[in-house]
Amino acid sequence: MDRGDDAVPISELLDERRHLLDVAYWMLGNSVEAESVIDATYRRWYALSDPARARITTPRSWLAKVAGSICLARLALPDRNPTRTGQDHPTRTPPPAAETPGTLEQQISGVLLDALDALSPAERAAFVLNDVFGMAPGAVADIVRQSEPECAELADRARRSLRARRARPTPPQQHDALARALHQACTTQDEALLASLLAPDATAFFDGGGKVRALVKPVHGNTHVARSLLTLLTRHPRTALDTHSVNGRTGLLVRYDHQVVAIISLDIAGPHIVQVWIILNPDKLRAWNRPSAPPGPPRPHSNSPGQPGD
Repeated sequence: MDRGDDAVPISELLDERRHLLDVAYWMLGNSVEAESVIDATYRRWYALSDPARARITTPRSWLAKVAGSICLARLALPDRNPTRTGQDHPTRTPPPAAETPGTLEQQISGVLLDALDALSPAERAAFVLNDVFGMAPGAVADIVRQSEPECAELADRARRSLRARRARPTPPQQHDALARALHQACTTQDEALLASLLAPDATAFFDGGGKVRALVKPVHGNTHVARSLLTLLTRHPRTALDTHSVNGRTGLLVRYDHQVVAIISLDIAGPHIVQVWIILNPDKLRAWNRPSAPPGPPRPHSNSPGQPGD
């Protein structure tokens, strides 16, 4: 008799489905298509034999991989991407409230989804799966069907494209002033000031690389971004926040016990910050935490070499 050894709590089942819908919606930007993808994903699961399903140790990961692969195939269809073919964009449908109660509506802006539409299918998949859902590099490579280094390059190209589309050339003095104002707002935990520096549809991306318990999905909206930043940067005696050159523009460095634990870079358009990129992945911070060279003999004075990101 079936003893129900494989039974799963209903909360876990619903959370799994919501997660899969999130993946599909981010990749396709349409809730109707997302629902269709998830239905097809579960059909593939139940088409497996009982022994085949038993061999899958992490069903949620298997289902996410299948859903991602189906989405990638749909993105590659010739008539799927109107941005690159000159067609009008299909009507966007938000995720159903019953499935995702308010979360995606708050986190995904039409501006960001339109920017994602401009990416190639592989770039979009690599970015969404890596940056939005924090999937392991091997899982992303399996879905995109390219090597891990190739997927990393695809995600990097996607980031550069997103930054170029949303940010506008800003005089260094204006960029510096906004970065320093952001530093002041974060230091004083002034949520109103911080929100005023951000565009209404600002987005924050948190890159923990699966190595720290960072937020997985981007945060959208100036109020939500402000709160998430202030929570991340809650004042602590052993934490220091400073302005510093990051990728040639003023950003923020967060140190804990004198170790760099986060780098924050900013994309600016006009008088507002439109995107905030928070690097928390320890692997990406190693260059900022190289041990200092032992003191040597005195040398003639010269400009010190630039820090990483200068």
